[in-house]
Amino acid sequence: MEVIHWQDCQDQKIEKFPYKEKINEVIGTSVRWLSKHGDDGNGYPEYGLRFFTIQPGGHIPIHNHYYHQTMFILSGEFECWDFDSETDQIKGKFICGPGTSVYIPSLAPHGMKNIGPEAGTFLCCICNVYEDKEGVL
Repeated sequence: MEVIHWQDCQDQKIEKFPYKEKINEVIGTSVRWLSKHGDDGNGYPEYGLRFFTIQPGGHIPIHNHYYHQTMFILSGEFECWDFDSETDQIKGKFICGPGTSVYIPSLAPHGMKNIGPEAGTFLCCICNVYEDKEGVL
């Protein structure tokens, strides 16, 4: 068992995210890894729980990843974007505040922006789920 206070986790600024062989700028965003386990071979853990802070006007641009992701908004107000995977055009915008849960399946392009006047925070759980011919392992 590991027990840690969120403020004791290093606050790491995120500056860039890759998407389709391009590097996009991330604005006003930091992450604290609360827990993680394993290695997926792509530089991410098999499982992880993260605490994100996004400053007012800060954003995470379009990106995707192999792991499944669920975000739970703790504070602030975010506009979350769902992109079409072929055209990269926004196909859905969702205003998400405290208590909102957002699920993003593997490889789904997405992004978000803090549209509120204060820093916003959310928990983000990531997990790889593997399937075989019979279904989920």
